[in-house]
Amino acid sequence: MNDYASRQRKPTKHLMGLGLVVVLHLLLFWAISSGLARAVVKKIQGPVEAVLLEDAKPDIPPPPPPPPPKNSPPPPPPAYVPPVDVQVSNAAPSVNAIAAVSAVLPPAPAPVAPAPPAPVAPPPAPVVKAEPVRVAAVVNSANCEKPDYPSASRRLEEEGTVSLRFLVGVDGKVLQSEVEKSSGYKRLDEAARSGLSRCAFKPATVDGKPEQGWATMKYTWRLE
Repeated sequence: MNDYASRQRKPTKHLMGLGLVVVLHLLLFWAISSGLARAVVKKIQGPVEAVLLEDAKPDIPPPPPPPPPKNSPPPPPPAYVPPVDVQVSNAAPSVNAIAAVSAVLPPAPAPVAPAPPAPVAPPPAPVVKAEPVRVAAVVNSANCEKPDYPSASRRLEEEGTVSLRFLVGVDGKVLQSEVEKSSGYKRLDEAARSGLSRCAFKPATVDGKPEQGWATMKYTWRLE
C-alpha cells in the first residue's frame, strides 16, 4: 500500500507509462491497418481453382491368354553363337616391315633437268649495196677557146659573171645549154653561152662508165 501510494504521488512516472501505452497501441493499429489488410486482399485476389472429380471407373482385368495346344511340340532352343574374339593391335610396324615395303617399292625417278634452249641464230646481216661512184661532166679547158667580147659591151664597158649549165652527152659534146644566173647583161650572157657550147667536155661517168649528165660553169667578162 505504501508503494502504490508513493507511486501515485509521482505524476511524472504515471504520465510516461500512459504515453508508452498509447504509442504501443498506435503502432499496433498501424501494423494491423497496413500489413494485415494487404495480406487479406492478396489472399482474396488469389486464383480460384476448380477441381472436377470424375467418377472412378472400376479396373477390368485383361482376359487370360488362351491355353497352348496339347499336341504342339515345344519351341526349339535358340542356337548358340560363339563369341568372336577380335584382337586389334595398335603397335607400330617394325623397322624390318618398313624396310621390306621400301625394298618392294621402286625408287623415285631422278628429276630430269630441262634441256637448255636452242641458241637463237643471229639475224642475217643486211646486205649493203654499194653506192655507185658518180663523176660529173667537166669542161676540157685545153680544147676550149674564150668567147669573143661583144663590141657593143666593150664600148659600153659592160662587165659581169654569168653561170651556165650544159647537158653533155657520152661523146663529150654539148646537147643543151642554159643560163643559170645572169651577169646583168643579156649580150654578155648570150656570148658566153654560144661560145662555151663549142668547147669539148669530159662526159659524166658512173662506176667508170660514161653517161649523159649536166655540167655547170661560170664565166667572168672583164675589160683589160
